[in-house]
Amino acid sequence: MSGGVDSSVAALLLKQNGYDVVGVYMKGWSWSGPDASVGVNCAEEDATDARRVAGVLGIPFYVFDFENKIKKAVVDYMVSEYAAGRTPNPDVMCNREIKFGLFLKKTLELGADYIATGHYTRLQREFPISKSQFSNCKLKIAKDLNKDQSYFLWTLTQGQLKHCLFPIGDYTKPQVRAIAKKYKLPTAEKPDSQGVCFVGEINVAGFLKEKLGKNPGPIKNLNGKIIGTHDGTVFYTIGQRRGIGIKGSLPGEQGKIYYVAAKDLKTNIIFVAEGKDENLFANKLMVKNINWISGKLPKLPLNCLARIRYRQPLQEARIMNYESGIKNKTIIYNSKFVIQFKEPQRAVTPGQSAVFYSLRSGPSFAKASDGKEMLGGGIID
Repeated sequence: MSGGVDSSVAALLLKQNGYDVVGVYMKGWSWSGPDASVGVNCAEEDATDARRVAGVLGIPFYVFDFENKIKKAVVDYMVSEYAAGRTPNPDVMCNREIKFGLFLKKTLELGADYIATGHYTRLQREFPISKSQFSNCKLKIAKDLNKDQSYFLWTLTQGQLKHCLFPIGDYTKPQVRAIAKKYKLPTAEKPDSQGVCFVGEINVAGFLKEKLGKNPGPIKNLNGKIIGTHDGTVFYTIGQRRGIGIKGSLPGEQGKIYYVAAKDLKTNIIFVAEGKDENLFANKLMVKNINWISGKLPKLPLNCLARIRYRQPLQEARIMNYESGIKNKTIIYNSKFVIQFKEPQRAVTPGQSAVFYSLRSGPSFAKASDGKEMLGGGIID
């Protein structure tokens, strides 16, 4: 229970369906750097709200202190990825290492049968082999396409999913808030959090500059002309527009809108292009560390739908093996796969996640809420 409305309603729905529910708040990591005041550390408020909801529901409530482990698994990972010039997705790592890793392990040790979260996704269990085991679990897009969070869950395995419940996947956000209001939950009107998983709404740019230090360098257009300066290549993301550092004061540059098109860490140069420049687009990318939700390698090449950022409309794509990443039908963790898109994709960003979904035919295949299956995903190389 995070202290938000989604996990509050998830707990309520489980109790209404006869589960023996225990609420748990996980204590995250707090930054106390010089720019921390720019962000909002709501940990104490969130814990209080979660405890109040548990009181209304009449369920036990505990706090698990995972601060040090979150610092290592999520925060240090984020910093190291930025330092290497990539743009990580800490929420994906948080789900893999903390929520469905450390938290799941601890709760099972304490005697729980399942863990439940307030994620917007749907879990489909296949026919049971026994009372405690299922032949396969499938993750599907949530009913609310605007809130669907399957994108962040591509690292999950069958061993984890058989112990998971996602109670709000068949509800829209307005329905969730209406349920919370009907049952007078204290979080019914609480705004959604926009922060980093278990870290909070920190100023990421200020945090990274404190940890990594500034390293000013030139910003060049694709003709090699210097049109600005930056604070360090590691602080910028492919496709970024705001906060680049171009003032538009040079002759011929007034009114132009630039986006980060490429970064060169060795020379400390950022290259930018105008919004419609073809250099911002690519129809092919490399993905590593792929996880298949089924636990089995599908037959390749595989036609599917894919997205390379959260909430991006699903795109038609084709997954192909790259060189010798597969031996004896076993997936090598560091193997790479080629993803070929039907249409060029804007701002392909190394370090972000590419996530794959089952292909459905028809004119509305990329928009309809038909419970498409999420097949898996990987890290853009």
